[in-house]
Amino acid sequence: MTAAHEPVLELLPLVFAAPHEALARAEELLRADPPALHASIAHQVIGIWQRDWGDLRLALKHLRRAGVLAARADSADREADILGTLGVALVHAGRTRQGLAAFERGVERGSGHTRARVLFRRAYSWEVLGHHPEALEDLRRAVPVLRQVGDTIWTARALNLRATVHLALGAVDRADADYAAAQALWDTTDQEHDKADALESQGIAAFRSGDIPRALSLLDDAEERYAKLGTPGIMLNIRRCEVLMAAGLAPEALAEADAAIAVLDGIRGQSTRKAELLLTAAKAARLAGDTGTAIARAAVAVRLFAGQRRSWWETHAQLVLIEAKLTAGRASGRLVADAAKVAGRLASFGAPAAPEAWLLAGRIALVLDWTADAERYLALAARSRHSGPPLARVTGWAAQALRARAAGSGRGVLEACRRGLDVLDDHRMTLGASELRARATAQGAELAALAQQVSLERGGPRQLLLWSERWRATVLSAPPTRPPADAALLSGLTAFRVIADQAEQARIGGRPLPALEREQRRLEREIRSRTLHIRGESPEGGDRLAVGRLLDRLEGGRLVELAVLDGRVQVLLVGGGRVRRFAGGRVADAEREAAHVQVALRRLAHPGAEGRLPVVEEMGRRLQELLLGPAAERLGDGPVVVVPPARLHQVPWALLPALRERVLSVSPSASSWLRAKETPAPSRGRHVLVRGPGLASGGAEVPEVAGRYGRPVVLEHDGARVPRVLAELDGAALAHIAAHGTFRADSPLFSSLRMADGPLIVHDFERLDRSPYRIILSSCDTARLASVGADELLGLVTALLPLGTAGVLASSAPVNDAAVVPLMLALHKSLADGRTLAEALRDARGAVPGDALHQATGWAFTAFGAA
Repeated sequence: MTAAHEPVLELLPLVFAAPHEALARAEELLRADPPALHASIAHQVIGIWQRDWGDLRLALKHLRRAGVLAARADSADREADILGTLGVALVHAGRTRQGLAAFERGVERGSGHTRARVLFRRAYSWEVLGHHPEALEDLRRAVPVLRQVGDTIWTARALNLRATVHLALGAVDRADADYAAAQALWDTTDQEHDKADALESQGIAAFRSGDIPRALSLLDDAEERYAKLGTPGIMLNIRRCEVLMAAGLAPEALAEADAAIAVLDGIRGQSTRKAELLLTAAKAARLAGDTGTAIARAAVAVRLFAGQRRSWWETHAQLVLIEAKLTAGRASGRLVADAAKVAGRLASFGAPAAPEAWLLAGRIALVLDWTADAERYLALAARSRHSGPPLARVTGWAAQALRARAAGSGRGVLEACRRGLDVLDDHRMTLGASELRARATAQGAELAALAQQVSLERGGPRQLLLWSERWRATVLSAPPTRPPADAALLSGLTAFRVIADQAEQARIGGRPLPALEREQRRLEREIRSRTLHIRGESPEGGDRLAVGRLLDRLEGGRLVELAVLDGRVQVLLVGGGRVRRFAGGRVADAEREAAHVQVALRRLAHPGAEGRLPVVEEMGRRLQELLLGPAAERLGDGPVVVVPPARLHQVPWALLPALRERVLSVSPSASSWLRAKETPAPSRGRHVLVRGPGLASGGAEVPEVAGRYGRPVVLEHDGARVPRVLAELDGAALAHIAAHGTFRADSPLFSSLRMADGPLIVHDFERLDRSPYRIILSSCDTARLASVGADELLGLVTALLPLGTAGVLASSAPVNDAAVVPLMLALHKSLADGRTLAEALRDARGAVPGDALHQATGWAFTAFGAA
């Protein structure tokens, strides 16, 4: 190729530096009727663009035309180079045999440098097909040649690919070394798309090593680069879905996979990537509890992979299909055999998923009572418990626990569960965001349930209490890592507040603006993405419950912890120097009754519903029978702390007859209550009263409450703006916030209190150095929480408890603003006399009028914590 031809050759590297510019220049070149050699390059560039970001059928058309023109120009190296590009396109189109044949011809036709590039492309296709040893062999031949001729771009690509192959085989250290070497080369080039691809690959390496925040950060950085280039990142979607699933965000992963499939179908893109997206969607659907979707997507993925001759991928899809069938209750001898076959094939591939498949085979065998087969398969799965990434080790400990269970060794079960949960503790504490910590606990649900079951059968009430606490409300065991002084995050929060306020005003005015709501959702995604990048700083997995200390701190009171085993409530009554167990009812019945109570309280919040009061009181009696059983008669005379499971957080506990006249508080865990009890009250501190806009009562209690305290800080009207409110709340002794609350079930950390300049959200509270010692939230829905992970709750109340707040008073149901005023005035009167929030709430309920409206308002409020 002469010097006159070099500008044309620059089009090929340009396609991964500035894709759209390369496409435009190639099309312009063809319009000028160039010579055959130049035309072959232009058609190849268009083919690459269409292959990776457009219509695969058009890609094949252009690449075949490029090959014809190269032959006409009598350039063997040009033909070889195009055959390498065509081979990749054919593999992505599912025409594996034709693609491999094209590579074979390209290797034969090319010489030296060109042959090395063809070998790289074939190695890439081997990786796509799941043939990792073949990929490494081609790279072994290609890399030295590329280095020798000083081809920086292709050497970096080859090292990046080799790292990806090492990662698929579980060789994380080798992958890291190759990624680092590739990155050093990319830094010397202007190949922007390749750089984005390298960041994406490094994100997966971080994920494989267990660093989810870094993985999400790298993937988001790669997405920003792709967006600037204007190219869809389908592989990025697949990889981010993997990370989201590991973080416990399966519904989000399913939504992203479905959206990417729609994009791919819209551009008639690569069938290989569609199969991978279907597999990803199947995994996400199974984890999200959508078994039907999981089975359907996995079955289609298996067929596509088989047609594409991608055995490695087909086997992984079969694993997901078997897992979904087991979840659907389709255990059978055939399923055991299928699972064992899949496990053996994964092991032969060196795939990290092999232990998961052996565990699956053993689990199905246990269901069928095939003890010998179960032991064999579980022993193979248990080998992974001592090495590898955190979730692989958890898989190994789960297998070991099931082995011990089958062998009748209760001690062995508990030891395996302890070791497995310790691994997850360490992993969870690397996550800075409270949402990720909470959702990560789902990985330990089976281990916790096994330990609880053994404790119920053999260990006694005290041991059952310890294991019930072991994996409950762990997200509260340490505060979330404070968001860094991230200018982009702070700017995003401010922009979100402005847009959300404008959108709310438009809705109130009866003319919602879709553009504002779209921008609000975009800003929410941006804020959430940035908070998920935060790494944890806590070296420990959090406190362990000391039962003796708990008994001492209860003094004359009782703590009632409710555990759920095999669908039934187990009541653990702690106090009087011992722990006792009582049987409750079916938890599903209690959940239904609690939902009915919520509806009834909503009706009682409006005048004219007095006739429903006896019905609601009867509901309270039924709930008591289901949730407390015989323990209701053994509560003593002192205060009661209730520790419910996450799925029962909406129960209005003061409605239960045995609790109605008591000093009553609620806590997400016994450890959380104990920590709140031992949190020292500030010797001095501000009393902060906040009045937000739009309340029917106008926050009428605030001026009167202010008179009960010496010189309180009162923030109202334009003074009740988020920055000022946060500044005053930080370290306050008591805060009373009268503001509309909005609970977001879809995104609980965007639940908010309405201030003068827009919403004050949970993410804002997490930026406080220390939240107020006591907080009173006097408006609707401020105590509503979302159940996530194994037994975790996300929302406003649970955001405050780890940040230094020892007591919160909030409402779990809509309340009548006018009826709240006398309740709050009575509450503050008792607080001023030195009572705790729970004592003051008990007194306030007794002091307000006895009509249905005021009674329902009192029942809707709950005291959380111990202050």
